[in-house]
Amino acid sequence: MTTDSVNVAPRNSRPPLPQAAFGVGVVVQDEAGRILLGRHRGGTWELPGGKVDPTHESVAEAAARELHEETGLRVPVDAVTVFAMVHDVVGGINRISMAALVRVASAVPQVTEPHIVSEWRWTAPEELPAPLFDPSAQILAVWRPDLAIEHPAAHHLRVSPPEDSA
Repeated sequence: MTTDSVNVAPRNSRPPLPQAAFGVGVVVQDEAGRILLGRHRGGTWELPGGKVDPTHESVAEAAARELHEETGLRVPVDAVTVFAMVHDVVGGINRISMAALVRVASAVPQVTEPHIVSEWRWTAPEELPAPLFDPSAQILAVWRPDLAIEHPAAHHLRVSPPEDSA
């Protein structure tokens, strides 16, 4: 019996080049059904949110942290419902945006990062301003498909029941 030897190249010990950006967008809805949008200095309207640091926080923790950092609003982590994952590719980088929902009775957001967002505005979902930041548009389209929001192509995966997102 003979055995064939297999030449196996040693594995590369270097970490792979970054291939993905991982963030969260937070749909903050008040008791009147309005949502919170910020006017970015670049001209687009966006949901509160930002990057998730998977080394020390969950998506819900990142959503609560980003909401507080950007608007001054505090919500407990258990009040955050992560309802979908949205995936697209920009510049060869996979962009993964987790969609979260927070409901508040009433709130007065503050501009805490004026170099990024010039104002926060409560807006009826049927009266969204334009242009929307692409990831925000994609998240809002998953949250409320009935609004027929135009957005760049993206895949999405719902991670909670639909009744939690409408």
